[in-house]
Amino acid sequence: MCAKKFVPYANESDVLNIGTLSVENRLDRVSLSGDLDLTLDQAGLTLAKQLQKLLGEVVAELEKQELPKQLPPPEVKTVDNPFE
Repeated sequence: MCAKKFVPYANESDVLNIGTLSVENRLDRVSLSGDLDLTLDQAGLTLAKQLQKLLGEVVAELEKQELPKQLPPPEVKTVDNPFE
């Protein structure tokens, strides 16, 4: 079974897990959350290589773009509470 390829910044829906580290794709950011223990064994090496590959893909995508100095803060919208 072939896993779907995680393409950084490609959509608002992909999530990749490396160990217990969650990598969430967005159009304007890639968010990392959770913990990742890179143990001194074959399992740690495998996880480290997965993380290295992901970060290499993120850097490659960033280098292809003409980037602003910093993104503006996201627009915050207030909505009425539907339970009141």
